[in-house]
This record gives sequence, C-alpha cells and structure tokens, in this order.
Amino acid sequence: MKASKFKVGLIGCGNIFPMHAQSLINTAAVKLVAVCDIRAQRGRLAAKKYHCRYYSDYRRMLEKEDLDSVHILTPHYLHPPMAIQALNQKINVLTEKPISINPQDAEKMIKAAKLNKVKLGVISQNRYNPGSQLVKKNLLSGGLGKIKAAKLVLSYSKPDSFYKKSDWKGRLKLEGGGVLIDQAIHFIDVLRWLIDDEVEYVEANTARRLHKFIEVEDLAEGVIRFKKGTYACFYLMNFYSYDADPEIEMDCQKARVKIVKDSARIGFYGGKEIKAGPRPGDYIDYGKGRKDYWGFCHWIQIREFYRALRERREPEVNGEEALKTQRIIWNIYQSARLGKRIYFH
Repeated sequence: MKASKFKVGLIGCGNIFPMHAQSLINTAAVKLVAVCDIRAQRGRLAAKKYHCRYYSDYRRMLEKEDLDSVHILTPHYLHPPMAIQALNQKINVLTEKPISINPQDAEKMIKAAKLNKVKLGVISQNRYNPGSQLVKKNLLSGGLGKIKAAKLVLSYSKPDSFYKKSDWKGRLKLEGGGVLIDQAIHFIDVLRWLIDDEVEYVEANTARRLHKFIEVEDLAEGVIRFKKGTYACFYLMNFYSYDADPEIEMDCQKARVKIVKDSARIGFYGGKEIKAGPRPGDYIDYGKGRKDYWGFCHWIQIREFYRALRERREPEVNGEEALKTQRIIWNIYQSARLGKRIYFH
C-alpha cells in the first residue's frame, strides 16, 4: 500500500458498477480515484457522481494513476487481458465473475499475481450471504455430518430482449456460455465451497430451448460427483416467466439444509431447527438499477478483500479458489459438447 488509503480504479461503468462503487465509498481506508469506460457519456457521469477522474482507455488509467488496486467489471472475455495488464504493473486486482472463460486464462492470471507479488480476488458474493455462512459454520463444526447429496435449481427470466440490449451477452466467444457461466456460476460456486471436496467427474447436458437470438445455452442439467462420494445434481434455466429465488438443498447425515436465495433453514433430525437471513443493518444502498437476485453481499466481500490487502494475506476468494469453480463450469460445457462424462485429474 502506497498511502494511508487504498487508491482504487474501476474498469467498466455498466450494470454491476454501482455494486462496487457504493461498496467502496462505504469501506474505510479506500478511495475511488478513477473510473474507465469506452462509452464516454456513461463513464463521465460515473466520474462526476463519485468525484473522480474518467478514462476511456484502461491502459492509460493504469499508467497515469498510482493505483493500489483495480476492479474489473467488463465482459467476460476481457477479464484475463485486463487483469494480467494490471497485475504485471503490480496492481492488485478484484474481478467480477467468472475469473475467465477457460481454465488456461485463469492460470495465467494466477501466475501473474504470484510473479508480481500482488493479490487477485474474484467476486463470489453469495458465499457471504447469511444463509451460506450459517450452513458453512455448521458443516465446519461437524454438526451436519457428511453431505450425502445436494441439488440446485435455478430458474431465471432472461428473454431475447435482455440479450438484444447487450453487444456481448449471448455471444459464445465473448460470454463463454449462457445460463451456466453467467447466472448459475454463483450457486455452483456456493455448492462447491460448501461441499469442499475435489471433483471426481461431471456429466451434463446443455440446450437452447426457447431463445432464438442467442448462440449460448438457456438450459443446463447434470451431476457433479465428488471424490468422497457426495454428488450434486443441478437444473438451470433462464427462460422462466420471472426471476425465481434459486434453491439449494443438501441432505446430510444429521440434518436437511434448505438455502433459498440468501436465507437458509437447517432442520436437524432430532427436531431442532435453526435459520438465518438478511437483517436490515446488513444492507447498504447500492442505488437505482440493482437487481434483487444479485443479493446484497458485494460490500461484505469487497471489505474482506481490502482487509486481506491490509493484512498482507490472500483474499478468501482468490484466483485459485475461483479456478476450482471455473474448472467445473468448463468441464460441464465439455461434457455437454462431447456427450460423455468428464473426469478430473
């Protein structure tokens, strides 16, 4: 750290931008000094609102500003080159999910962070939901016993009109996929983090059922088998009539777990029940445009990232953690494409 406050730049002033900008102004010892966006009007409005400088070229921002960290809020295919550029200039990076479209790019990002002795974090805000935290705590204590099986159901609404508003969503080379890598990755990540075991194999199918405009899948289903015997099945679609709350259920030796969106209920087989959900004091005002299904925990993860920088340690969701989830996503796509079970090595 070069000063009393971390000096931060944001690349990308689109839909997710307020989640980061508002989190930063609510985080101690952090100062937003610059924003970057290729759309000048959008970028200048963001700079004016947050009293910082505007750049149209992220490379110029990295060169001109004495940044401690940069947040990457751009289309998926841009995460690796932008991150590697910043990391090679010894700037810490926090990128939105996914870390990358393919594992090879994620590995390059991790290598760049290590070589330059800076930190790489990846947004996985749903790990910080009160429901996820309650379940993780009880798993770590042994209170739930072994997880026998889990299931994930996600049904969102992303009609063709949603994709037509974007110049990159729904395009395979730019987004990397559809409902799996864009919407469901958060909950695949929560499942993997809770189960906390190496994956043995995945077997899955993907399809484009109701969309006509896009190149990517609007449905994915399959199974993730873990080495200690737990398996997780999933059914994911984004052509439902509204954004329903995602649901994760886990059947454990001592209890049954139900996570709905950001809340959870644990029903122990002895009759006891415990719950967790968001409280009013947990929220910050992210402003207009925040989508409810994003949750409210960006702020919590962003605060943790800057605590990690202050304490000179790895952030809780670093590049290696994100890569574990990215490999699952990648191999689900491979399984669907090849029509066979994909084993992990």
